[in-house]
Amino acid sequence: MLLSRHYKRLYAICRRVAGNDADAADGCQEALLAIVRGLTRFDGRSSFKTWSYRVATNACLDEMRRKNRRPLAILDDPKRTLDHGSETSGNYRQTDSQIVDRLAIEDALPLIPEEFRAPVVLRDVIGMDYAEIAETLELAPGTVRSRIARGRRHLANHLQSARNGNQLASEQRRRERND
Repeated sequence: MLLSRHYKRLYAICRRVAGNDADAADGCQEALLAIVRGLTRFDGRSSFKTWSYRVATNACLDEMRRKNRRPLAILDDPKRTLDHGSETSGNYRQTDSQIVDRLAIEDALPLIPEEFRAPVVLRDVIGMDYAEIAETLELAPGTVRSRIARGRRHLANHLQSARNGNQLASEQRRRERND
């Protein structure tokens, strides 16, 4: 019951860390096993949520390293959203530009080096505070802040490059039509 209650959030973390569904599923499975095995060692100094996020993040990163894989952006699934399985309330509707922005961010996340990606995902996607992230990743709070800043800078650079690439492609198509 405990694992099923937290599964969607754990999978969402793994999905963003891994960058694709197959590796996220493997990482999440490893995380669930690690949680079950380590439950007796959970000492309650942090919340179960924080502890399980740390286990999921580390299990996913370990799985990626074990498979010697680099995260890849998946560009062929238009139904993806940035926050799989999030809990939302109300009738929130997104505009087309918000959906495009979210998909662009999801495509750019796997391109960020993993040491920066995990803190950015935990802060900006999951919504954890800096102290929780520091505890989850077993890092000093200052290191968390600097990694988030650097990760956001990488993300912004990738988004700007993608935007510039799209503008160049549009201009090229326009020129071809006019020729």
